Amino acid sequence: MWIYILFGVLAALLILIAVILIRTARFKPYAQDSDTAEEISFNKERAVECLQTLVQFKTVSDLDPKKEDDAEFEKLIAKLPELYPNVYKECTLTRFDGRGLLYKWKGKGGGKPSVFMAHYDVVSVEEKNWEKPPFSGIIEDGYMWGRGTLDTKATFNGALFAVNHLIESGFTPENDVYLAFSGGEEVNGVGAINIKNYFKENNIELEMVLDEGGAVVNNVFPGVKEPCALVGVGEKGMLNLKYSVKSSGGHASAPKPDSPLVVLAKAMEKLDKNPFKSKTCAPVSEMFDKVGRKSTFVYRMIFANLWLFGGLLGLIAKKGGGDMNALFRTTVAFTQAEGSKGINVIPPVASVYSNSRINPNESVKEVVNTIRKTINDERVELEVITATEPSRISRTDTEGYKRVEKAISKTWNGVLVSPYLMLQCSDCRHYGDISDRVYRFSAMALTNEERATIHGNNEKIRIDEISKTVEFYIRLIKSC
Repeated sequence: MWIYILFGVLAALLILIAVILIRTARFKPYAQDSDTAEEISFNKERAVECLQTLVQFKTVSDLDPKKEDDAEFEKLIAKLPELYPNVYKECTLTRFDGRGLLYKWKGKGGGKPSVFMAHYDVVSVEEKNWEKPPFSGIIEDGYMWGRGTLDTKATFNGALFAVNHLIESGFTPENDVYLAFSGGEEVNGVGAINIKNYFKENNIELEMVLDEGGAVVNNVFPGVKEPCALVGVGEKGMLNLKYSVKSSGGHASAPKPDSPLVVLAKAMEKLDKNPFKSKTCAPVSEMFDKVGRKSTFVYRMIFANLWLFGGLLGLIAKKGGGDMNALFRTTVAFTQAEGSKGINVIPPVASVYSNSRINPNESVKEVVNTIRKTINDERVELEVITATEPSRISRTDTEGYKRVEKAISKTWNGVLVSPYLMLQCSDCRHYGDISDRVYRFSAMALTNEERATIHGNNEKIRIDEISKTVEFYIRLIKSC
């Protein structure tokens, strides 16, 4: 009897191997657009000068409005007619509370309009940690230095300069084009919300919305050598959570067991050792299907057979951490702590804070409940500080997405364009209740080192990429 069982097992194993190999063999790259890109001619030196001017305004936003310099924001806005004169001749500007700016460029037809977003506020800097002054716009060795060069004054300049150039050349879009800018994105300001509400209240149905997000990057996907242009079709939710433990306090010379900080340390250790379960959402599946086909044989075998190897891929991501792990699961990162005001005093209340990015397959409520269950300690009180649900997932079978994909392919020749899940938050998440055609792409090619300067020290952009950003917007707007 045992020999029949053995033959049965071997037969099943051979069938399984055959299925895996056949699926891998069929997992071939999709055909790419091979049309020759038309040459785009414009004043590249002037585009660089305009961005350099924008960087010199200290438009730093802060959760404490007293730390903001309103004059700097107004100076930047007042400078725009000089930098982009044709925009102000041809487009109408409506200002909204929250430093919202909405430009409307009237098209020839009555089709659905497109919206191009960016924000002109920036995060604060520690000037002593910078090699160059952060608001100087210094150009040196092929780079422009400055806070906001990448996030996101480059795309702010790119969209405005593209429209300014197209107007000068006599071009009129087929359908209406909107430029929607916020001066408070970094502090979750209301500018973008107010602009979105304008579209909603006026029943304006949008063909596409494009905001910051992915970029043209290298070496971010296992086994893929080609540069990848990642277009976010959704973004994770966010949860800022406070964990508190109370005690009777007392002198540190005679500590009782399980003081507040010890209890919190145990809670953090439990969450660190028991991460959220791996859940592959739609944007990640689409990315694996598109980019995975360009990978090496072993990885193609995994991506072609996720029904079998999905768990293994989740374990690999868990062990490595970073972006790949964040694509699979809700993350919990502890970022702040509070204890006693005296070094020799047991704190009557101790707290720690975590920032979570929520998988689209989960909700804020589910995440809080999972954290509470994992800690399993009634002494730890949880308080939601701020929370945002995961965004709506946008479609990729639309004309708008195809336009973005084509403009990318023609601007950065040879790149592999793919949808992906954005791990950070952006202003365009607010558009989810009026559109399923919201896309996230920062139009520039970035190295890993350059990406690391966003919100960090020594933020800078390659001069060539300033022109590429403008070129991308010119191509995209001409298709609208």
